[in-house]
Amino acid sequence: ESATAFGCLMSDMWLGQFDYVSPEAFHSVFGKRYPTFSRRTQHDAQEFLICVLDDLHEAFKEVRAQLWRFQLTGAGASRGSGSGTSIITQLFEGQLSYGITCLKCKTITDRPESFRVLSLPIPSTSVCSLQDCLECFFQPDTLTRNNQIHCYWCGTNQDATVKATITKAPQIIIFHLKRVAWQDKHRRKLSTTVCYPLSHLNLSPYSATFSCNNAEYSLCAVVNHAGDLDYGHYTAFCKHSVSKHWYSFDDAQVTKIPESAVQADTAYLLFY
Repeated sequence: ESATAFGCLMSDMWLGQFDYVSPEAFHSVFGKRYPTFSRRTQHDAQEFLICVLDDLHEAFKEVRAQLWRFQLTGAGASRGSGSGTSIITQLFEGQLSYGITCLKCKTITDRPESFRVLSLPIPSTSVCSLQDCLECFFQPDTLTRNNQIHCYWCGTNQDATVKATITKAPQIIIFHLKRVAWQDKHRRKLSTTVCYPLSHLNLSPYSATFSCNNAEYSLCAVVNHAGDLDYGHYTAFCKHSVSKHWYSFDDAQVTKIPESAVQADTAYLLFY
């Protein structure tokens, strides 16, 4: 039901018959499925995005399975219906490999993990770049004390290092800038200015050699959040895939903007 409402929303947007389109119908349907988002209070855009992608994935996966069952027979239908892919996974899903090295025996173990959104830490500076955030995310980490790993070869818990690598780059990669930090047991919002490129974002330094193809990305959308952790206002910048013009979406106000206006101090989600 929510997938149908989402499809209607997309159709209305692309028909171009209106100055703006309200997502009220989709929000109403989606809120019934996820009551947390039904209330008219501020919610985290990243959490909402993940729920939407998960919900659409399950809906499209079921449609795909039904088509397989309809078109194929016997064993072929059984194999098709077991597929866990959808247009969501094809567009947004990437894969990381965490290389875990035991510091005693030096054995390396790889643990794969799929992702649709990469949550990037923000360095403790007033201004940084998206590249700085990526460096923080992909830098090796040392696991000691309570965070030790159990080494199969040593047979005991051991100190280890862990390093993430992109083994499958998605067609569209979404970055979540982690603007929430803890200070004296209290949450606070980081107002750090994160400078991000509009084109030629190169992910090959963080990718496995065999996954470097098409590892360069261009920005296509930004979700901004102005305000505090408990209140505020979301806006978006989106690049038209045909005209290549940028537009600002601020409630019912949809305006064309220059490329120079796309860089914002309030950026929260980046779509490449």
